[in-house]
Amino acid sequence: MIKFNNFLEATLYFNTEKKCREYLENIRWEGKPYCPHCDHSEKIYKFKDEKTYKCSACKKKFTVTVGSVFENSNVSLQKWLLSLYLVSSTKKGISSIQLGKAIGVTQKTAWFMLQRIREMLKEEAESMLEGVVEIDETYVGGKAKNKHAKARRELRKNGTGYMNMTPVVGMLQRGGKIRMIALKHVHKINGSVLKPLVYDNVAKDSVLITDGHGGYYGLKNTYKQHEVVRHDQGEYVRGMYHTNTIEGAWSHLKRTILGTYHYVSVKHLDRYCNESSFRYNNRKKHECLRFDTALENCKGRLKYKELIK
Repeated sequence: MIKFNNFLEATLYFNTEKKCREYLENIRWEGKPYCPHCDHSEKIYKFKDEKTYKCSACKKKFTVTVGSVFENSNVSLQKWLLSLYLVSSTKKGISSIQLGKAIGVTQKTAWFMLQRIREMLKEEAESMLEGVVEIDETYVGGKAKNKHAKARRELRKNGTGYMNMTPVVGMLQRGGKIRMIALKHVHKINGSVLKPLVYDNVAKDSVLITDGHGGYYGLKNTYKQHEVVRHDQGEYVRGMYHTNTIEGAWSHLKRTILGTYHYVSVKHLDRYCNESSFRYNNRKKHECLRFDTALENCKGRLKYKELIK
């Protein structure tokens, strides 16, 4: 059910904390509360304050935010929901500075909220990718030629030459979803890195389409078909065989980083990939339904100490 069509309507819809709680209860519990401590749902008592519940099995009290990213947060639920709407609806994301101004919190608080939201946007792999699957890799990070001379000397000293970027491997099912995997501790990708990722995410009866990267050699022995598009020879499309779809997904990731965030640390790169892949996989949904999809994944809590350790 479409409840709002834009940010103004969402702001008017979530105008009280009570309404925000009721909305979250409907998404998490679907009308039947359950205890986050013991998963009991047969007999749950509701207090007169209309937000506190008590489990008849473990006797513990709880609210709808317990066990979610919103648990023990000093930020109001209204600000959390509006922040989630902005992240899920804006095509290139929103910076912590801009979010802080929009909802009235500090930049540090907004940054923590955004990292929690990106963590919940991570989509669990329910099944293997199948059919026609495009596979490609890209690199995220500043170019060595733009670094200070001292930084370039350090790169050469450490044996990495001018290559100090973080690789991200992507697998996209035609007409389906994309999976982005940030290899945060790898500076050079080869067959020993690429092939296990492909085996873990793509069904064996699929048709693979890749570029001429040497790390993909040998996949034809495992999969139904492996077509190579030779970019080094000026070939980019050969009938149905191309990697243009996943290249388009890479452009969204790169424009998000360059245009909105400007810089992302290697430590948190996987969360930015979660955000970009979520928006890409749900791009055809109405903004309200995309918001609901994101809110359904609110279970789990990323603590600040764990985030910055």
